[in-house]
Amino acid sequence: MTVLVFGASSQIGHFLLPRLRAQGIKVLALSRRPRAASGGVRWLEGALPDRVPALPPVEAIVSFGPLLPFARWLAGARPAHAPRVVATSSMSAESKIGSDVPAERAVARELREGEAALARACAELGSAWTVLRPTLVYGAGLDKSLTPIARRALRTRLFPLPAGRGLRQPVHADDIAQAVLAALQRPAAAGRVLAIGGGERLRAAEMFARVRRSLPAATVPLPLPAWLLRAGARAAPRLRGPLQRLETDLVADNAELERLLGVHPRPFAPTAGCWRPPA
Repeated sequence: MTVLVFGASSQIGHFLLPRLRAQGIKVLALSRRPRAASGGVRWLEGALPDRVPALPPVEAIVSFGPLLPFARWLAGARPAHAPRVVATSSMSAESKIGSDVPAERAVARELREGEAALARACAELGSAWTVLRPTLVYGAGLDKSLTPIARRALRTRLFPLPAGRGLRQPVHADDIAQAVLAALQRPAAAGRVLAIGGGERLRAAEMFARVRRSLPAATVPLPLPAWLLRAGARAAPRLRGPLQRLETDLVADNAELERLLGVHPRPFAPTAGCWRPPA
């Protein structure tokens, strides 16, 4: 079996490639920069939507990049033999659809449009497809949510601790990689959009506190009370959405994921290695 991976250098790809190779699966990985073959992975130089080189036949395609460009490429390229398709979206497709911030509503609409476009392209190809909607992703030092906070705290030795009663469900990138691999191998997941969150729900304030405790150096806690966050949201419109959501539950129901894929994501117990980028 040969699998083509878009976004192979992403945080989920970092964990997926070794899992594919461990099962003897051949991997073609697309990268914007030239890379030498290593570990049984053949790297191709290119990018979506219009810089994808000619490809050999593959049995499956995985995408961790933006859905709309991928769906448009798939519809135009029409790869032979109806490959199995697994792609990631985001729970932002649900959590931001009713946001007060127009740009966030646009993000949610684009995610949903991408999911629908992918389903149409796969229907035309006769390809089975599965979309995974992760919550907040961490684990490889490549995310743009918790890792920047952790690294800034290590530089300044100050760790902001915003108040927040909303529930969070951070999901480790390796658990998503396991779900991708399971989706490639389990026909029952075809034609489904599956939410995937971590194995634990916790208050936003506790999530930040655990990140602080995981750091390899001491930091001074800097509590940010709710009244200060409300003032910040008024003063900085670009922060209004994230600050308002601190009081909102951002969680996923893993029931279908566990039933169809047999994947049980881990609780949130970060270590210092979660905030270091891959070597």
